[in-house]
Amino acid sequence: MADDTHYDVIIIGSGAGGGTLAHRLAPSGKRILLLERGPYLRRERDNWDSTAVFVQGKYRAKETWHEPDGSEFHPGIQYFVGGNTKVYGAALYRLRPQDFGELQHRGGVSPAWPFGYDELEPYYSQAEQLYQVHGRHGDDPTEGDWSEQYPKPPVSHEPRIQQLSDDLERAGLTPFHAPSALLLDEDESGEATQASPCIRCNRFDGFPCLVHAKADAEVICVSPALRHENLRLLTDAYVSKLETGSAGREVAGVLVEREGESERYSADVVVVACGAINSALLLLRSAGEGHPNGLANGSDVVGRNYMRHLSSVVMALSKEPNPTRFQKTLALNDFYFGADDSEYPLGNIQMVGKSDGEQIKGEAPAWAGIAPVMAFEDMARHSVDFWLMSEDLPLPDNRVTLDGDGNAVIALRDTNLESHKRLRSKLEHRLSDLGMHRHLLPRNLYLGKQMDITATAHQAGTVRFGSDPAASALDLDCKAHDLDNLYVVDGSFLPSIGAVNPALTIIANAMRVGDRLLERLG
Repeated sequence: MADDTHYDVIIIGSGAGGGTLAHRLAPSGKRILLLERGPYLRRERDNWDSTAVFVQGKYRAKETWHEPDGSEFHPGIQYFVGGNTKVYGAALYRLRPQDFGELQHRGGVSPAWPFGYDELEPYYSQAEQLYQVHGRHGDDPTEGDWSEQYPKPPVSHEPRIQQLSDDLERAGLTPFHAPSALLLDEDESGEATQASPCIRCNRFDGFPCLVHAKADAEVICVSPALRHENLRLLTDAYVSKLETGSAGREVAGVLVEREGESERYSADVVVVACGAINSALLLLRSAGEGHPNGLANGSDVVGRNYMRHLSSVVMALSKEPNPTRFQKTLALNDFYFGADDSEYPLGNIQMVGKSDGEQIKGEAPAWAGIAPVMAFEDMARHSVDFWLMSEDLPLPDNRVTLDGDGNAVIALRDTNLESHKRLRSKLEHRLSDLGMHRHLLPRNLYLGKQMDITATAHQAGTVRFGSDPAASALDLDCKAHDLDNLYVVDGSFLPSIGAVNPALTIIANAMRVGDRLLERLG
């Protein structure tokens, strides 16, 4: 009988990195154990209830983290099979080729990667095919070369968003269809039909999908991978520590707390994919005699260089009603690398899920004296909603650590704020030409609060990879420099984050590392 505690590969985390890697390795026949800290996300009416999701935070982890001064906060993080992709906006953008080189920003320098865009391009294409991305390469003038067109056509704009697109073009800008990972019912022309679940409702960005119409890591990767008998999934399995062998060169044990009991597993290869914050915390918790500062931390970079984008979700009010149901179809990169009055990059503008009355009501205190005198539902009928994103630059002192009691501590100082303010100004100054009132209002419920420490979407950078062991934790295959069988495949590896959603880059890199592991495992 096969040993139920030893595997060829253990993967810790089932999100964009870990879930995709499990899918990549499952057909190999190797014995794989996938450990997920949370349960399956229950499909229920509250999945699409704004009050439950945003006001009550029903699906957020009931966890308390700390700031360096001891202040407590509740992070915007989720633990489920599929990881944070269960509530992501399914916006799967590639980094720009220039993002792989050194870029000077107003707030500092975005460092070069150890390889260029060409290394990742084939995997970007494979990731787009796997996650069934809707889009059209060639429309965004800032994108790089592509070897394969998107597998699905772009989701067509509804009338008010088409009008917005036309107005932006008349203003000399280049809007394009946002690349979206949706599972839609399509007509013979390939366009989404009104029967498609995502088109019927606006419960998408930040919501779990009740009908599994979002291409998340559970739906696309974990569930299909589990059809292979060699893959085993354990849910509600919290990995408390990784133990090393006597020589200190390999992970010899994975300690798990499950159903009130302690369990120990081992594998020839151990892959950490808990998300950038929790992966760093796990490596730091695993400090021992041979690794006093934590695993993979001979360079003292584990936990450092934490990034998570400078992001704002804002609402404009259209002068005419906006009856759009699925709003997330348009994006704009004209200011990605600068503007006529800025030599420095500003960032990306894209649409976000449509506001509704309950969300606006929950945020109303923040708008005292600003919001027009409108009933909440009337405001929702006129809302046009945007996500603005600027690059967060890596700083060694922006870091994840543990205090003396083992609590997570996040130290964060925003970088590049001036560029983000200028990006918002670029949109705000054009509102009157876009058929909208003059001011943008913050959608604080979506991010926790605008750009504060509770906003953990797009987390990255805490276990960066590189060719120099003195300045990075991982080599170019995302294997720890200090250990022979430890890999990391979530957003931790990113040396820079660009100004687009990082999910596709995490997915593509997991596929790339998966191929390296298949070679290693024979």
